[in-house]
Amino acid sequence: MEIREATDTAQWDAFLSKQEYSPFMQSWTMGEVYRDIKEEPIRLEMREGDNLVGICQALVINARRGKHLVVPYGPVIENRQPTTELIEALKEEAAKRNCCFIRLSPFISKELSSILYPLSTFKPAPHHLLAEHIWYINLKEHSEEEILKNMRKNTRNLIRRAEKDGVTITRSKDPLKDLDTFIELHEETRKRHSFTPYTNTFFRSQVEHFSKRNECTMYQAHYEGEVIASSIHMHAFGETSYHHGASTRKLRKIPASYLLQWTAIQDAIKRGDHMYSFWGIAPEGVKKHPFAGVTLFKRGFGGELLELTHCMDVPVNSRYYLTRAFENYRKWRRGF
Repeated sequence: MEIREATDTAQWDAFLSKQEYSPFMQSWTMGEVYRDIKEEPIRLEMREGDNLVGICQALVINARRGKHLVVPYGPVIENRQPTTELIEALKEEAAKRNCCFIRLSPFISKELSSILYPLSTFKPAPHHLLAEHIWYINLKEHSEEEILKNMRKNTRNLIRRAEKDGVTITRSKDPLKDLDTFIELHEETRKRHSFTPYTNTFFRSQVEHFSKRNECTMYQAHYEGEVIASSIHMHAFGETSYHHGASTRKLRKIPASYLLQWTAIQDAIKRGDHMYSFWGIAPEGVKKHPFAGVTLFKRGFGGELLELTHCMDVPVNSRYYLTRAFENYRKWRRGF
């Protein structure tokens, strides 16, 4: 097994597209987004002879609690097993940059966690890095009619009511120009739900990079001449992800977001995508959670749960344990 720096964009994304799950967070393009916000991407590839068998995109995070590497929804490996060689290569990269630990958030099911990430090497992280309870619709196994049938009755009714109320959904032809409208709505949504948002620089970079590749759509819901809801959907490697959403509260009785989601699902079907991801929901019975406020909305469209393995840490030096203690304290203060 050879671990080396990746240099071929096309090979990287071609490998990612062939996997069972192809999270856009591990795409080459997403690495460029993070570069724009000063989080350096490190791209390693695993080869057996001439065959590419795995990729791993890590990011350098300059956090006050401790500089570290994160691997968002990776590594992506054909047999899913992170090898000793890969972990050692990541530790070398971390040490070069004075990082005290590595945090991996692999896109694999929880059932495989103990097999692929043994506690002898990995430590469960004090908190999650990305969504670990993914709500999704398998588009290959369900037709448009079946998806409608599997929705909660109230969700179907609200989609129809939005249409009757005169809500129209458009796909922005110039998402960078329309981004200010989205950001304004998103700020209102953030205040309403009290979550930590991405920065405006992140939004702008993500839309700019992915729009060039036709892998991003900004939807806008219009009512009486006003945009009252908007979203940024990613669609890459046969998967559509509802990554960012925003809406205004002053017209909350107009169910525009329901029609917006249904339009995005229909578009994914037309593209031939195999998966529509609503991104994260709260675990069953957990009320104090970052996704608690949107869980009922997302589940109403039907679908199924993919519970991912919890994010795992690899200590690089003793400073990790100070960071871990701080994160455990903050987790306790926040109540989750």
